[in-house]
Amino acid sequence: MSKVVIALGGNALGNTPKQQQQLLKHAVKNIVPLIKRGDKIVITHGNGPQVGIINLAFEDSFENKDIPYMPFPECTAMSQGYIGYHIQKEIKKQLEEEGIKKEVITVLTQVVVEKSDPAFKNPSKPVGPFYSQKEAKMLMERTGETYIEDAGRGYRKVVASPKPIDIIEFSTIDKLLKDDNIVIACGGGGIPVFKENKSKGASAVVDKDLASSLLAKKINANKFIILTNINQAEINFNTKDAKPIGKISIDELKKYIKEGQFAKGSMLPKIEAAISFVEKTGGKSIITSLNNLDNGIHEIKSTVIYK
Repeated sequence: MSKVVIALGGNALGNTPKQQQQLLKHAVKNIVPLIKRGDKIVITHGNGPQVGIINLAFEDSFENKDIPYMPFPECTAMSQGYIGYHIQKEIKKQLEEEGIKKEVITVLTQVVVEKSDPAFKNPSKPVGPFYSQKEAKMLMERTGETYIEDAGRGYRKVVASPKPIDIIEFSTIDKLLKDDNIVIACGGGGIPVFKENKSKGASAVVDKDLASSLLAKKINANKFIILTNINQAEINFNTKDAKPIGKISIDELKKYIKEGQFAKGSMLPKIEAAISFVEKTGGKSIITSLNNLDNGIHEIKSTVIYK
């Protein structure tokens, strides 16, 4: 029996609640075998597209007084609620079909960040839908917000992404896990709150992989699995010389980071989160796709990072 933290990417959840529920049926089918074999599971998830869409729904609030302004911490809380609800009910449904009696619980999670984090002066976290370069330019002129090209797929709005330094609800998450519940936590990287004043939310989005790594370290997980849209991380990504990374030590991986092999807005935070977990716990980090999760657990055709 192992403790496993699974970080599910927000882009794997679609762009609408209906699409999300359909995609989660497939996602959960890949996770249930781990539950059946007795592993203690914590599921975290991204919310980049979802939190951006929620924020976008309130975008015209300054012009339309009937629409309340919705700060980013509240947008993250909303995304945690509805994404957690969908994951929770789909896991419960599939477990009941297997005759397995387990509780599945979503924990609305706050993550502590520091006001002095340089990320607040350099927004870099992509959120919301993709736009063409022309559309992004028009939006920047209209709103004064920052849009950047994201991994060759278009332009997205970017917000501050400070590093997580603590998880306020950790003791609750840990107790639920010890009581053999399946826990959904740190959704979207958690709701960011300031260390200096924990009652005040921060206008930011914490990277979900870094928050998931922090949680995995705190519960002393055996494995930290990051699910993305490719089976393996690659060097020379998106070129004719692209080469998948299989089993690799953190020292080798750090050399690739120095070479600038991983994009800041996509694979780099995943690599950094994986390294941080391995260094702290001595466990293994696995980066793979949802469809390849079974292979990933068995360290086949996936990126496996060891100390």
